[in-house]
Amino acid sequence: MQNKSIAQMAADLRLRTYSSVELTRHYLERIARLDPALNSFITVAAESALAAAERADQTLRSGEAGPLTGIPIAHKDIFCTQGLKTSCGSRMLDDFVAPYDATIVERLAAAGAVVLGKTNMDEFAMGSSNETSWYGPVRNPWDAARVPGGSSGGSAAAVAARLCAAATASDTGGSIRQPAALCGVTGIKPTYGRCSRWGMIAFASSLDQAGVMARSAADAAFILDEMAGFDERDSTSADVPVPDYVDALDDDLHGLRIGLPKEYFGAGLDARIGDAVMAAIKEYEALGAEIVEISLPNSPLSVPVYYVVAPAECSSNLARFDGVRYGHRCDNPKDLQDLYERSRAEGFGPEVQRRIMIGAYVLSAGYYDAYYLKAQKIRQLIADDFKRAFEQVDVIMGPTSPTTAFQLGSKMDDPVSMYLNDIYTIATNLAGLPGMSIPVEPVDGLPVGLQIIGNYFQEARLLNVAHRYQHATHWHQAAPAGFE
Repeated sequence: MQNKSIAQMAADLRLRTYSSVELTRHYLERIARLDPALNSFITVAAESALAAAERADQTLRSGEAGPLTGIPIAHKDIFCTQGLKTSCGSRMLDDFVAPYDATIVERLAAAGAVVLGKTNMDEFAMGSSNETSWYGPVRNPWDAARVPGGSSGGSAAAVAARLCAAATASDTGGSIRQPAALCGVTGIKPTYGRCSRWGMIAFASSLDQAGVMARSAADAAFILDEMAGFDERDSTSADVPVPDYVDALDDDLHGLRIGLPKEYFGAGLDARIGDAVMAAIKEYEALGAEIVEISLPNSPLSVPVYYVVAPAECSSNLARFDGVRYGHRCDNPKDLQDLYERSRAEGFGPEVQRRIMIGAYVLSAGYYDAYYLKAQKIRQLIADDFKRAFEQVDVIMGPTSPTTAFQLGSKMDDPVSMYLNDIYTIATNLAGLPGMSIPVEPVDGLPVGLQIIGNYFQEARLLNVAHRYQHATHWHQAAPAGFE
């Protein structure tokens, strides 16, 4: 069952080949048996999942089921879930149970999806390897000695290991696309504002965006169909019509103009990954696409810009966790100052503390103009580069990550090396564009991701472009040994 697509599962459920309760129990059994080796889940919600599956079976019997009715999914532990712990991978929120559902959680529940649990993540979504979680690192199903990527490493590992049909995730600088690449799954980050951020715990508010991890573009389209859309509770939500993503999957690619940025194929890229990406580009040419070389001259500045803008916003957003209203509180504080200092020192891990301090510094008097304001100006230049590029091409392609999955612990003492894992993904967030990663030919048995970037609100085009490649190839169907 776990190797079937969402469309196949939905058809089986409607035909009573098996029930949602049986399907949910199957996934829960796999989680119990296989996840101890991966640590991809923080919380497994077996009781509520089975209750939701029973309700889904009743809906199926009534003949009123939708495409996601009874389909078991997981949520990244950054999305608030009523009655279920939402930790954000941090000791600070280890005992936090939200009194409401995030909008995307609410919408997927209304669509009949069954929530198996909450997936592990880098603490407050800060990390590129899923090693900063208070609950321990997530391991890559393709090689347990390697990282799954981050910050949505739990969602990526769970989907790759067939522990759920799909999972929600979030992307601030590549946190959907990079782990999707390293775990060999499909991940899409929609345009900023396409999916509501209401109920998603904030890291960097101008960059964060909810998205999807799934085994294929078609599966992702089914999930995004329900997630996307305007939400009046989110002031950054875009009131832009949402097309039917599933309907557009099979559109023809003849005449598609693909831009290849020369900056994405230079120093720092593993040559074998470059070869795998170019082999995928050749496949697109066979499907009727035209290749155009383009330049994104300011993209090499995306990493330093990001590590000014994102920490600045994080230092502001995380100021609310003070040990007073909610979150971790130290024992026996001497006074208010001691309460603040020890609660935050105990509640936040080293990477979160590092980014809070950087953010406070770049926003401080005397440094705001030199760092934060200058970073925002360069951010606009990066967005302008994309605007000019999309006057020439329909989509932009390149590698998602410069390397395959690296060894656990190999970069934890070198923050700059860790940050450079997102060198190809960050610019998309700074510009607010949609992007996705799909699996291509592996290197030494490890997954490789092809990144596809589209113009604003062109998620349907991205999913179509990805689906046509996956229809012609089989890389997205590969399963890690032991998780078939």
